[in-house]
Amino acid sequence: MARNDQSRRLFLQGMGVAGLAGAMPLMATGVTHGSEGFNGRILHEVIPPDPVEAPKHTIRFAVCGMSHDHIYLMVEAIRRGGGELVLAYATEPDKIARFKKRYSDVKWASTVDEILNDKSIHLVLSSQVASERAPLGVRVMKSGKDFLSDKPGITTLEQLAAVRKTIAETGRIYAVEYSERFDVKAAVKAGELVKQGAIGRVIQTINIAPHQISQRAGDAGGSGGRPDWFWNDAQFGGILCDIGSHQIDQFLYYTGSTKAEVVASQIANLQHPQHPHFQDFGDMMLQGNNGCGYVRLDWFTPYGLGTWGDGRLFILGTEGYIEARKYTNVAVNTQGNNLFVVDGKSSRYIDCNNLTLPFGPQFVADVVNRTHTAQDQDQCLLAAELSIKAQNGAKMVHLDWEKKS
Repeated sequence: MARNDQSRRLFLQGMGVAGLAGAMPLMATGVTHGSEGFNGRILHEVIPPDPVEAPKHTIRFAVCGMSHDHIYLMVEAIRRGGGELVLAYATEPDKIARFKKRYSDVKWASTVDEILNDKSIHLVLSSQVASERAPLGVRVMKSGKDFLSDKPGITTLEQLAAVRKTIAETGRIYAVEYSERFDVKAAVKAGELVKQGAIGRVIQTINIAPHQISQRAGDAGGSGGRPDWFWNDAQFGGILCDIGSHQIDQFLYYTGSTKAEVVASQIANLQHPQHPHFQDFGDMMLQGNNGCGYVRLDWFTPYGLGTWGDGRLFILGTEGYIEARKYTNVAVNTQGNNLFVVDGKSSRYIDCNNLTLPFGPQFVADVVNRTHTAQDQDQCLLAAELSIKAQNGAKMVHLDWEKKS
């Protein structure tokens, strides 16, 4: 997209919030992902290979809705944990065709009720249109099954209240697959280091999460054109709820905050006037009982980057700091999962690509054992609550580009 560089600089200088899987290539299955970058192929949100160790548990699960291609990451995570995909349901013909091509042996349900009434199914996964996920999750929990949603898992406070009420009544699990933490090996390693005290007590997290509207090839984040619901904030939840729920989850996790509030937030539609219910920029400040956070989100990733976004995470501690360059290392190399650690003794680089992703096996174990080791239920719901409040309370920014140029 063409941009006025001077206007953009003035905009960024004046905005401040107060005024304001990267994984290993999946060669074994012959599935390719990513795109050609400045120095070769960039691989991002790639479904990793099968686990080295045999899963400890076995469950039967179904997919109900696949409007976003994150469903592939979700399915493979549960399969790595010992899940057997036995039933699927969707309504979009293009999504159905793609899913059938990949999982040709999966049986298809003719209705949602067919999945809900199948007593042999323990878990339901969904990446249905964002605003429809929580109502579906409530139905799933009431049918006696656990639910794993793509992000955002909840888009309104009314939905959140219904989810909390149903959890209390049924004792079922309502989880959100925050892929930017669970499916990024550098983010997983950063969490391990934080828990080990490698940088002391965490003070602040900064998440920079740029995204690309017209993505290159890849089956984990969508590619090509976007569906109509993508442009409607009532359906996708708004930029702070949709993408921002990822970053709030990380803020809570790395700081260890159990209580938090949105200090300030803002949103803007700066380059897409043809879609008046879309936001292409947003940011927010967060304050928790164990740390502070800042988040910047946008849909301005240029095509030349070679991947869908230069996602970065900064974790500031009392004795050092960590930076994760999740999906690429701009002007250095096209490999993702780069981790940089600076402490009182040294500065070091950690290549995280050979690590394993624990979420799938941990979540399947939670379903079997009725625990919450993969994702804390209270944190999951708090992340949803804060992202909705940030979106609802955001200041809408309008700029006159000609006057600023």
